[in-house]
Amino acid sequence: MVASFHDRGWAKFNYDAVLADWVAQVLPAARSAVSDPNHALWHDCEGTWFIGVDALQNDTLGRVGDSAVLSGEAFHFAQQQFGPIGLHKAQVSVIYPGYPQPRRGENKVAALYRSNRDAAHVDGLKPVGPDRRRRVDEPHAWVLGIPLTEASADASPMVVWDGSHKVLGEAFRQALDDVPQNMWGQIDITDIYKAARREVFQTCPRFELYARPGEAYLMHRHCLHGVAPWGPDASAEPDGRMIAYFRPELPGGVAQWIESP
Repeated sequence: MVASFHDRGWAKFNYDAVLADWVAQVLPAARSAVSDPNHALWHDCEGTWFIGVDALQNDTLGRVGDSAVLSGEAFHFAQQQFGPIGLHKAQVSVIYPGYPQPRRGENKVAALYRSNRDAAHVDGLKPVGPDRRRRVDEPHAWVLGIPLTEASADASPMVVWDGSHKVLGEAFRQALDDVPQNMWGQIDITDIYKAARREVFQTCPRFELYARPGEAYLMHRHCLHGVAPWGPDASAEPDGRMIAYFRPELPGGVAQWIESP
């Protein structure tokens, strides 16, 4: 598993009763987060996506209210590979039939990229300003996806590009190679990021990662990933295709993020 994860940049974990129990305990809180009026702006893409960043009210151990702490094979694997890191509030991402529709303020080019390229991205590189320039804004340690509801395999699954973390990681290191370390978080990496992304599309196989409650998948922080369109015959529970994503930030900031463990 260790060698495969570092070679491919992602790993899927089979059904884990401990994780399934955690999912059952936190699902009511996730549902409440989706319907919370304070989170209304997270409903986007013309109602086909609830973005839900930091929407789950968990503590640093992944505990929500009286639930158990987050545990199980996938979470323990992440800790073994990258060290113990306190958890942030998880994203609760929900996809509904008809996804993707354009996001508010999204231009035609961006909307087509969402449809044709699964809105492929690396987490933590937020576009800023009218020209959507990017820098390393949030140095995540890893991305752990935990399905909370049942959905069919074609209900907008997670998409990953095999080995993309190697291409992108090397591009990021080249972009920052001659820059003082204390400036790394301020450097515009847009152009080299886009060029590396194009290389990934040409050279790295695309995989759709289907998982059910009790299963999970872990992605390397440099792994290119996205969300597939909702299939014409796809189905899900009334709650939609709901997944909790944990993306804790590295205590060492961008200097630690740029490393390739």
